[in-house]
Amino acid sequence: VQLQASGGGLVQTGGSLRLSCGASGRLFDTYVMGWFRQAPGKEREFVSGIDESGGRVEYADSVKGRFTISRDNNHNMVYLQLDSLKPEDTARYYCGARIAWRPRTIEEYYYWGQGTQVTVSS
Repeated sequence: VQLQASGGGLVQTGGSLRLSCGASGRLFDTYVMGWFRQAPGKEREFVSGIDESGGRVEYADSVKGRFTISRDNNHNMVYLQLDSLKPEDTARYYCGARIAWRPRTIEEYYYWGQGTQVTVSS
């Protein structure tokens, strides 16, 4: 599976962005998908995860109520809607694919996209 993230950009505090992650290859609907982010000098951290069917989602406390994850298995896509953005959301955002519902466990992700940069100005 190859993943390609897009949709990042520069936005003011309180603004919104929609990140997309497209997957090539087969069996996309057998993967749990996750979004992580990494700011300069910091470790990559969990943002959100969604199970194979889209029926179960999970969020980091820092983004709960502001970000929304979704997926479209017919088009091999996963999305992350970012609302009410804050400067501390500034990071490079990565999508990843794994099996088994443990979305926060970064070590078990098999595939990663190249990331897309989100910058929130104050």
